[in-house]
Amino acid sequence: MNKTVGAGEFKAKCLSLLDEVADGGPPIIVTKRGKPVVRIVRVEPKKKRKSLKGSIVYQGDITSPTDVTWDALGAARGK
Repeated sequence: MNKTVGAGEFKAKCLSLLDEVADGGPPIIVTKRGKPVVRIVRVEPKKKRKSLKGSIVYQGDITSPTDVTWDALGAARGK
């Protein structure tokens, strides 16, 4: 359910109305001459991302040649 206030009342009570919405109150529709102009809604806080710190395990040098021979084409042919 929305709360409706006139522009003059909103101007006079702006900060308290914003606090009311931020604290979980209903959205506020501000009217001008009886016609809705804007709707003030709470902004949902962003969810905190989980850190990847500590999730990587060092397994040694992965760029140096190995002593294992590998035939990429033979493996693709099903040999």
